[in-house]
Amino acid sequence: MRPQPGDLLRIDGRASVQFAGDRALTFRVVAVCPRPTYTGWVWLTGYVIDRRGQAVDRREVFVQLAGLRRAVSTPALNGSRVTHPYAAPGPSSQAGPLRR
Repeated sequence: MRPQPGDLLRIDGRASVQFAGDRALTFRVVAVCPRPTYTGWVWLTGYVIDRRGQAVDRREVFVQLAGLRRAVSTPALNGSRVTHPYAAPGPSSQAGPLRR
């Protein structure tokens, strides 16, 4: 499988030994590096998704394409607002014109 931005993947020991066992993660892809690497491997940029469907950590991972699997959709909280993990809460994180 060739991942694309927006894909939700389960990355485990089949994709790379560093994600074996309890180190497996659910990963939302935001970018796929276009540069060539070793045959069958790819760099992915994205977010680790927790059990509630929230992004908890931005990561870059080097994985085998043959080991990637689509994740079963994680249950997001109904009506919850997804926020950027690095954005400060409150009005200062909203874009808009500056007023003096």
